[in-house]
This record gives sequence, C-alpha cells and structure tokens, in this order.
Amino acid sequence: MGRGKIEIKRIENATSRQVTFSKRRVGLLKKAQELAILCDAEVALIIFSSTGKLFEFSNSGMNKTLSRYNKCLDFSGSSLVEYDAEKQQAREMNILKDEIVKLRMAHMQMMGKELTGLSLNELQHLEHQLSEGLLSVKERKEQLWLEHLEKSRLQEQRAILENENLRKQVEELRGLVPLAEHPIPPYLDFHPIDRKCSHMKNNAMNPNMVYNCMFEKDDSDTSLHLGLSDFGCKRRAPENASCSNESGM
Repeated sequence: MGRGKIEIKRIENATSRQVTFSKRRVGLLKKAQELAILCDAEVALIIFSSTGKLFEFSNSGMNKTLSRYNKCLDFSGSSLVEYDAEKQQAREMNILKDEIVKLRMAHMQMMGKELTGLSLNELQHLEHQLSEGLLSVKERKEQLWLEHLEKSRLQEQRAILENENLRKQVEELRGLVPLAEHPIPPYLDFHPIDRKCSHMKNNAMNPNMVYNCMFEKDDSDTSLHLGLSDFGCKRRAPENASCSNESGM
C-alpha cells in the first residue's frame, strides 16, 4: 500500500506541527545540499520557524549569495522598466501610424478622391470644410493684395518726396548761378597793321620806320594769338601814334 495523500493545510495540533516541521526541514536542507553538489549550483536556503528560529544553508556563503541576489533583482527591475518603455513606445508608434493613415485618407478626400465609402452626412461635412477652407484662402489672398497696395503707395509717396527735394535743389542751384545777358569776348579785335601798311605805302619810309612797323606787326600778331586784354592794346597806342608822326615827317 502506498502512503495516503496528505491534505496541504495548516496543522492545528502544535505537537504534530512541530514534528512535521522538523522532519520536512531536515529533508529540505538535504535536498538543497544535494542540488548544490549534483548540479554545481549556488544554493542558499533560509527558514524561519513559527517560533522565530532561523535555519539556513548556503554552499557559497550567505552574504555572497544575497548580494548576487540583490544585483539580479536590480537588473531584472531595470530590464522590466526597459521592457515597459519599449512596450509603451511600440504602443505610441502604432497610434501614430493609425493617425497617419487617417490623415492621408482625409487628405485624399479633400482632394476629391476615395469618396465611395462616405455617407451623406460625411459628404456634407466634407463640403462644409472645403467651403470654410476656400473662404480662408480668399481672405488671406485679399489681405496680401492690400498689403502689397499699401507698400506700393508708400513707395510712390517716397518717390514723390525725393523728386520734390531734387527739384528744389535744382532751383536753388539755378538761383546761385546767374546767366550773363551780354557775354564778354575773350579779347578785342584790333587791326592796326593794315592802316599802317597802307599809310606807309603812300609815304616814304626810312629804315627805322620799317623796323618799327615790323616789330609792331609781330607784337600785334602775338597779342592776337595770346588773346591779350584791352589793356595791351592801349599800351601800344602811343607807339603807333609816334610811328604815324614820324612817317608824316
């Protein structure tokens, strides 16, 4: 006969509970030791009785095994956090993909495509959206035209002011420079040579007179070429007079 199946529940009798604890504790410690030896595993076993007594087993040292256990807990916690973050990102990515699909469909419908699956209310709503969008476009266009006209008007006013300033400057310059009504010639016309020569043809000439006339002719030609003023002509007037007197003598 096999052993009967024991119901797994708390033993109410204290003596029986203590005997069962002692037997199973020994068997549990033995199994832990066998597991460590046979499988080359790091095993740590901690048992507290109902009365508060501590029973433990560790093949590599309890402190070492506990520190390793804590590190594994931290790593598993960080791994769990990373897994949750990746899961959240994947969820958000799926949501964004669905929104992109919806926006593409709405764009196609706004362009007048993919309208077969829409109901009458959805078509009316789409028409209303298109009407509002068209009104917004017209208002923006009118605003841009008004801004352009205002800018052109300001440029025109600026150009008019600049032309007025330039016109005033030209009038001021004309007022500062008066126009000469009777321009003064650069030199006076003076022809004493023909008269002298004709006079010398009619009268007898001595050598001194010929030399003086030739000298005066050269001076007069030079004065004409150089454009001397009336002062030079007046200076030669007495000499001409003396020459005529000598010829008369």
